[in-house]
Amino acid sequence: MASDVPALLSHRVPDLGALELLIAVARHGSLGRAARDVGISQPAASSRIRSMERQLGLALLDRSPRGSRLTDAGALVTDWARRVVEAAEAFDAGAQALRDRRDSRLRVAASMTIAEYLLPGWLIALRAERPDTAVSLLAGNSAAVARRLLTGEADLGFVEGLSVPEGLDGTVIAHDRLVVVVAPSHAWARRRTPLTPQELAGTPLILREHGSGTRQVLDAALAVHGGLAQPLLELSSTTAVKGAAESGAGPCVLSELALGEELSSRRLVKIPIAGVRLRRQLRAVWPSGHRPTGPARDLLSLTQSGRSGD
Repeated sequence: MASDVPALLSHRVPDLGALELLIAVARHGSLGRAARDVGISQPAASSRIRSMERQLGLALLDRSPRGSRLTDAGALVTDWARRVVEAAEAFDAGAQALRDRRDSRLRVAASMTIAEYLLPGWLIALRAERPDTAVSLLAGNSAAVARRLLTGEADLGFVEGLSVPEGLDGTVIAHDRLVVVVAPSHAWARRRTPLTPQELAGTPLILREHGSGTRQVLDAALAVHGGLAQPLLELSSTTAVKGAAESGAGPCVLSELALGEELSSRRLVKIPIAGVRLRRQLRAVWPSGHRPTGPARDLLSLTQSGRSGD
């Protein structure tokens, strides 16, 4: 029994290249000149016309030593072909306009450490490649980054947590280590042995807020050692945490990326810790099933070109 499902239009209608060739034949009255016009050889042009005639079941050209002339059917098909090609040109122009609009801006959401210490260099490199793209950066904790991606407020995100947030896809772009630091006046700065996980867990710390990647990693690492004590302070930015620790308020745990200046000037002192792994993966993330395109794809490529090892 014959199928009620119609054949796909693409199987019944010649492709754009064949239609453009037919229009060129009508314009030049010569298959050879039409072939040169569209950039193919005359044998290839002749083969394409014959293939189109077989596909349509119509004779389109009368061929003679004096040239090629459209048949009546060929003239009618050429008129239709012009409309199809014009529609395709409008389609292409519209798609290009959408790409131009997409490429004119890039909205990036990043967790605090990445936003402050890694993204500036990547964005400078991106500007060299795409000087006409306007970039906006929204900084927040990893949970806020995920929300902005899922609500369409950002095109690409960067997070520091233990895993890819639900509803997002991602790739590892770098690795980072959390370190314990105190002011030089703190008693831990004079100790000769590494901290134990139990000591760290049992000490009130200056902490980042829930939802930050730093807090997620620290919570998970110390969960098997009794969990974190009640925080001494809970602050929403890395800068605030460092400032509180420098003032002598107490110990804190932060990304090593964020502490270069403070450690080199000894405004803060790094305290060794044994028996617990405080490393984490830094990720680029985007909504599931929507791989980055345009400027977002280029920025992702820049982050991966300089990716550090584990």
